[in-house]
Amino acid sequence: MSLIAKPRVNLAFLPTPVETLENATKTLNGPKILIKRDDQTGLALGGNKTRKLEYLVADALNQNADTLLTTGTIQSNHCRQTAAAANKFNLRCELILRGKQPNTPNGNLLLDYLLNAKCHWIDTYITDEKFEKIAAQIRQAGRKPYIIPTGGSNAIGALGYVNAMLELAEQQQAIDHIVFASSSGGTHAGLVVGAHLTNFTGKIHGVRIDKDEDRDKAYSYEKELTKISNDVTHMLGIDKHYSEKDFIINREYTGEGYAVMGSLEKEAINFLAKEEGILLDPVYTGRAFGGLLDLIKKKTFSKNETVLFWHTGGAPALFAYAKQF
Repeated sequence: MSLIAKPRVNLAFLPTPVETLENATKTLNGPKILIKRDDQTGLALGGNKTRKLEYLVADALNQNADTLLTTGTIQSNHCRQTAAAANKFNLRCELILRGKQPNTPNGNLLLDYLLNAKCHWIDTYITDEKFEKIAAQIRQAGRKPYIIPTGGSNAIGALGYVNAMLELAEQQQAIDHIVFASSSGGTHAGLVVGAHLTNFTGKIHGVRIDKDEDRDKAYSYEKELTKISNDVTHMLGIDKHYSEKDFIINREYTGEGYAVMGSLEKEAINFLAKEEGILLDPVYTGRAFGGLLDLIKKKTFSKNETVLFWHTGGAPALFAYAKQF
């Protein structure tokens, strides 16, 4: 089945623009830097999950679901966009949020509340058992839930970034490197499969946002990426098989762990805001762009190369980190 034949709803403002970071390129005296503005996808302040939700919501509707059930942390961009997508199609939304419920909601959590999502709170990473327990409660209430994994990262969600690479191919030709925040795997897998379909010859660098050691000992991010990518190629009928060596993952910039903003993220956010008037977030794009800045300082890329930073959104989380700025 081709990508065009897969069910899809309209949620995002596409294509998102590609800009040249003229000031940043000059200041850094390094490679030409482009930015793909997926922070501008439009749904409830935008972000990369909107692309995934176009396919996930279509699948939910085809299954006659009436409730979207997903999970994330307190400042989850994915949860915020899922809640907005649910409202657009008259679906309910229930969120399983990892962390302690704050007395005063801010950032993405405030938007979750405004979007009328029902929130369940847990202390640890979501398990299949926890998902099923809450899904069972929804069924007992006479409703039909559609479960969306963390970050919308399964084969259906990853189709959004296969499509995104097709979109990029129509916008730009000469890109040597793509750098982006890599976390739950759907964006990364989609980009790699899309690169195959578009004959993209550059390198795709995923800057790891999470510390793998914070997960279960049996967890392997490379295995996760491989599984999602092969599920996508199988779904699309593509004669391509991926292995763990097919993914570039940079783990040098995980800092103190997920959602802990340090000097790397803070400096990157301040740099791009002052140089280009573009806002990054403290969890994903701030860390990934901070990694890109360091790689440029280390002369990882030559001056005659072109590097595209894929901005995956997240700016609403800035407000929850106000005291740290």
